[in-house]
Amino acid sequence: MRKPLAPAGVEPDKDVSFRALRVFAEIMRTGSATAAGKQLSLSQPAVSRLIAQLEAQVGFDLFYRDRGKLVPTADGTKLIQEVELSLASLDRFNSLVRDIAGYSAGTVRIVAPPSFAEGILPDIVSRFRERFPGVEFSIDSRSVETARSMIAMRYVDCGFVKLPADESDLSIEQIVSSGSVCVMHRDHPLVARDTITPADIGQHPLILLGAGRHWRTQVDNAFAAFGLRPVVAIETHTHGSACALAARGNGMAILNELLVKPYLHAPLVTRPFAPPIAHEYAFAVSNVSRPSRLTLEFRNEVLDYFGA
Repeated sequence: MRKPLAPAGVEPDKDVSFRALRVFAEIMRTGSATAAGKQLSLSQPAVSRLIAQLEAQVGFDLFYRDRGKLVPTADGTKLIQEVELSLASLDRFNSLVRDIAGYSAGTVRIVAPPSFAEGILPDIVSRFRERFPGVEFSIDSRSVETARSMIAMRYVDCGFVKLPADESDLSIEQIVSSGSVCVMHRDHPLVARDTITPADIGQHPLILLGAGRHWRTQVDNAFAAFGLRPVVAIETHTHGSACALAARGNGMAILNELLVKPYLHAPLVTRPFAPPIAHEYAFAVSNVSRPSRLTLEFRNEVLDYFGA
């Protein structure tokens, strides 16, 4: 029996070769160096050399020979369980690395304004998961201001923001621009018009998204240009609820043409609103660090979806 190294065990700068550990584990499993070599596609001298290196590093014998056979020592028997656990852990690690590299694992954390998260994002995520079904998503819907902060602080991997936006701590890429439409019941008095202006709307009751938003200021300014103020019957916060209210005859809604599409079912009809009010959205990540490979792949999906 060779003397143990001082101190016993593996020195920090002499890590045990995982190849040698696999040979050790395979000999313990098969009971034969020859069988282990065949299983691992190694020659007999290579197996012997790896076991000798491993014994030199750990500082004690792992096997002794009995009539030409390798028999585990008591120390080797004690070690095998930890070796098998270590090898299993390494196998799981390598498998996860392959999954991440192939986009078959991982999570994409996204934040978006509520109507965008409800109306557009499901299509994009579904397309992405058709290609990479193992990827998980975490979707949060917040106000524009909160979404911007979450992206900048890296609480999420990426998000969608409405422009204009503070770009000081974000990397922003414009993805889509859309106009505005009037959404109404098919029996509304203005349904016969091809385009609807504030002058046409006059005192007709409106369903508008909540005050304080940039969009709402644009609507108010459009009416002010005609010397009018919108008659707001109902304020709400999502395109879905505005459309549901309009479908029940509560008034006309002025909404984002892009985000309203999923909710346009009978008896609703739309007409362009003039003067045009544009809605521009951007894909955003924090500019503090480079996005992950998975986030960049999702960004490519977003650009492809909008035809960018």
